[in-house]
Amino acid sequence: MPQYSDDLFLGSAPTFMGLSKDAISTVFSGTISGTTLTVTSLQSGDPIVQGMYVAGSSVTAGSYITAFNSGTGGVGTYTLSTSSTVGSAETMYGSGNAFLGDPAPMSNGVGPLGRIYNWDVVPAAAEVNNISVAVAYAAAGNAILAAGTNATAVVNNAGQTVIQLDCPRGVSLTLGAGTPTSANFTVSGYDVYGQPMSEVIASGTTASTTVNGRKAFYQVASVAVSGTTGGVSVSIGVSNVLGFPVRVIDAGYLTRVGWNNALADDAGTFAAADMTNPATSSTGDVRGTYTPSAGNPPNGQRRLVVAIAIPAIGSGPYATRLGALGVTQA
Repeated sequence: MPQYSDDLFLGSAPTFMGLSKDAISTVFSGTISGTTLTVTSLQSGDPIVQGMYVAGSSVTAGSYITAFNSGTGGVGTYTLSTSSTVGSAETMYGSGNAFLGDPAPMSNGVGPLGRIYNWDVVPAAAEVNNISVAVAYAAAGNAILAAGTNATAVVNNAGQTVIQLDCPRGVSLTLGAGTPTSANFTVSGYDVYGQPMSEVIASGTTASTTVNGRKAFYQVASVAVSGTTGGVSVSIGVSNVLGFPVRVIDAGYLTRVGWNNALADDAGTFAAADMTNPATSSTGDVRGTYTPSAGNPPNGQRRLVVAIAIPAIGSGPYATRLGALGVTQA
């Protein structure tokens, strides 16, 4: 999952809500009689200073220290701006500074925050047959895979020969003319992180059309066909559906979608990460996908630059694999 060099500095920390750059806070025990505060012990935190607000169960709200009568920022007697009565010793809190316009600090900071992941890719053009050429399937079996344009046959770490695409993207089925019979094409392969995945894509019964899958494959290892396609040829290629490298569950996390060197955001199609757990061969992409606007499709020259806001669950010391990369592939 994404990690960064300064993650160790992102834990909880005091967060001061006010104007002072150096707001302080302290904890002490003491009593109050009228406007006289008698501090018996300084338990923790910073020294007591003039202007510091004092809070406690019996302390009048907004009371702050106007002067030191004795003491050096610890045990001693102080004058308050407002009269209160605390008959017995109790634990009190001091924070902020009335003279600087500071209210009390929050006890903890917000912890680790999200980051911006800049996804930069120049996708090749869609291809109708760069995984398998057109075949009219007469019975159940496996498609014969052959790397075509913008695809490469490689041997992966598992020793399999797979078709590797230019970037993670959806698989497509393109039907020829005729009267097709729908068959299920089960695509098996790997994502960009080498995780095994599969998707069932139904070829449908409409001739001369292209059917796009929803998952983004980086490598295709096999395509199993459930049965006849009714004498209609079907080729297997790739679409313009591009897979995010991190989980994106809402379009609001896309802070910028730059396409083809345009200043305005691209009006493409976003599909949120499918959070169905466990994932199946029928669920959507576990990280989500983006399809650039139809008027300017990928061509190997147009650049896609997406600034993705990653929440704390996906970045930093408290990130989880699910938060960063989605549910386990299936």
